[in-house]
This record gives sequence, C-alpha cells and structure tokens, in this order.
Amino acid sequence: MDTTSLRIGAGAGYSGDRIPPAVELAEKGQLDYLVFECLAERTIALAQLERSKDPATGFDALLTARMRAVLPVCIQQGTHIISNMGAANPLQAGHAVLAVARELGLPKLKVAVVLGDDVLATLTQTGRSLPVLESTKTLSDLQPHLVSANAYLGAEALLPALQSDAQVIITGRVADPALFLAPLMHHFGWAADDWTRLGKGVLVGHLLECAGQITGGYFADPGHKDVPDLARLGFPLAEVSASGDAVITKVAGSGGCVTVATCTEQLLYEIENPARYLQPDVVADFSQVVLTQQGQDRVQVTDGQGHPRTNTLKVTLGYRDGFIGEGQMSYAGPGAQARGQLALDVVRERLAHAGYAGFESRYELIGVNAILGSDSPTSAAEPHEVRARVALRVPSLQQAQHVAHEVEALYTNGPAGGGGATRTVREVIAAAAVLMPRSAVHTTTELLTQDH
Repeated sequence: MDTTSLRIGAGAGYSGDRIPPAVELAEKGQLDYLVFECLAERTIALAQLERSKDPATGFDALLTARMRAVLPVCIQQGTHIISNMGAANPLQAGHAVLAVARELGLPKLKVAVVLGDDVLATLTQTGRSLPVLESTKTLSDLQPHLVSANAYLGAEALLPALQSDAQVIITGRVADPALFLAPLMHHFGWAADDWTRLGKGVLVGHLLECAGQITGGYFADPGHKDVPDLARLGFPLAEVSASGDAVITKVAGSGGCVTVATCTEQLLYEIENPARYLQPDVVADFSQVVLTQQGQDRVQVTDGQGHPRTNTLKVTLGYRDGFIGEGQMSYAGPGAQARGQLALDVVRERLAHAGYAGFESRYELIGVNAILGSDSPTSAAEPHEVRARVALRVPSLQQAQHVAHEVEALYTNGPAGGGGATRTVREVIAAAAVLMPRSAVHTTTELLTQDH
C-alpha cells in the first residue's frame, strides 16, 4: 500500500443506492478502501423498530446484495470495505457478511464490528434533563415515545477495527465523514489533535459521502447543467495525499462528470455554517476551500481547515409521533381539475364533521399544486388528468385508517369518473437530537471470523 497517498471510493450515498456503480468502482478504481454510507436520521430508528420485532434483522436490507456484488473483487484486489450498514444491529450485520463469504467460498474473511453508538439505556437513566435541540422540550418529554438513541461516533471509534486489518468493517451510527476520515488517520498516522489534517479529512469525507451526487446525480438540469451519460452515472473516488489535500475523480469511461460545479454543490450540501462544521473528531472549516479543475473529471481540493473538537456528541433520537392516513384518487378527461378539487373539498368537509379539522393535513392535486401549494402558477390550460391526494397526521392508527377510507369511498360517494384509488396508513417515526458528553459514550470492537 502506498504510504504517500490513499485511494478511497464511495460505494453508496444512502440505503437504497444503486449497486452497479459500486461494482464498477471496486473493479476499476484501484481502491485501498471502499466506503458504503447508508444511514439517515430516521433510517436507524426504523431499523430499531424492525429489530424489536425480529432480533435477526435491523441492519441494511441491501447489505447482503452489496456484499455479494463487491466482496470477491475487493478481496482479490486487497480493498478494505467500511460501512454503516450495521444500522441498529451491527453485530448481526457482521455475521451476515460472513454468511455471504461462506456462500461465495471466500476463505479466512475477518469482519470487525464497531459497537457503542446505541446509547438509549444510558440516556434514559442519566440524561432526562438534556434539552432537545431546536425545541423547548427536554429528553424526558420524549421518553415515553422513544424508539432509539444513537450517538454519532467519530473516526477514533473505528481505529481499533482498522488496526485489526479486517477486510470488512461494519458500524452502526457514525458521522458520515468519519467513515472516510478513519482510514486516512490510520493510513497516514494523523494524530487525534492534528486539527488541520482532520479538517481536511472531514472535507474529503463530506465530498464523497453522497456518492453519485458529486459526479452529477442530484445536479443534472437539462440545458442548464448538463451531465453526460447520466444513465451510467459513476461513483466518485478521492486520491488523498498525506497532507490531506485530495483530487476528486471517478473511473474512466463511467457516466457523469466531476467538475468544480458538481464539487461546489456537494461542498455546500447540508452545511449550515461552512466555517464551523461540527463533527465528532474536529470542527471542520470549509470557508477557505479552493477547488481547481486539473483535467477532465479531476478536481483538486485544497485549503480545508480544522479547529478543536467539542466535548459533546450529537445523539439522534427516534420517537413515535402518531400516524399518517393517506388516500389518492385520479380524475381524467374534460373537467378533471374541477372534479378533483370537488373531491378534495368533499373529503375535507366529511373529515371536519368527524372532528379532524385541527390535525396537520394536506389536500392537493398532484401535478397542479402538490409541491408549491398556493404559490403554484395558474394556467389557462386545463390539465387532462389530475390525482387528488389527502393526507392527515393523526394520533391513532384507527383515525389514520378512517382518513384513508374516506378517500377510497369517493368511488361511489364523490365526483364522477374517479379511479385508481390507493390508501396508505403508516406510523410516523420522527427524529430529534440532543447533545451528550462524549465521556459517557463507550465503544468496543468485536472481531468475527468464519471459524466463530
């Protein structure tokens, strides 16, 4: 392995991401590390619910498919895999990786599982007075409805796993950039208080963590921001030097593009204050970053900075927050919009009579005003078809079922020509956050092999 540089790629940017670009990256990227970032705030709470019903579940649904696709080539080429696909059940996810290895006849695989992000028991015992961020509530207000509490671990939590030389590292909740920062710290020997290099490492991680977004996904806008061969969008990789500066690129011949524009959009994506991006390992500073186009699909990234980390870790809370009842009905032909609007008005009145007027609600015509609402521009041309949608957030499952039923009942109790009714009822798992002392979070690493 080259000690002066490191090649690290992004195999996923969310739990449902595409698998073929990750395979292409594994096969042709000449990677030292392939990272799959698959956890969002609510994803892990939903995974905790799933695990509560079946202890063998609670990890990413695509973990097995991803491992089948990339494990053979990664083992052959010496590429290490790091992922938070463990979600609410990292240990079981680790065993699932070993099962794939046995299925594929891959011998002597070692999997390192990072544990300790689940802090629900600790918080419920000692953290009841912690304030909920961006709220007037405290943790005690949410406690009766809590499903999960997972701390954002930093790169330091992954270092023992990296030192074990496991081919696959599985984690639960880890700060997204930390999945990329950890192998940089391990490979280059960066100290835990080398704030400048850590800031640069977080910058690299932030640019890569959404995978295809930096190669043209979520960027393309025909005629304004054209992206070549979007159907074959390639995922990104970074060539990182020991200083922490990097070049963002992708596999030659893959679709998409890497430009200063794509990198700038990703640089600012989900960043509240570029000068103070709070991470478990460092307060990163992106305010002086310089992006330079070096050649086709090659952007140099320099001048990231960092400052000392805080004494707290962010904890994502998942909690039950009622139910959503939803129904939809389509109308087509002459007068479709008027009939669709009448359907909405009728359901609104019926639900008001049932005592639902005070609940959070949406009454909309998809294709007319479902996204922009009252700000939607009016058109002289009548649409040929519309789809009426009603959705209410209510306290109970029975109320949500009532909402969905009222929309379906438009078949014979509403305007003419309605069809294609659907009804959906789902529990709402909301997300909130608190800050807890990092000293209260304790992590461990468990090594799994095919013999155990």
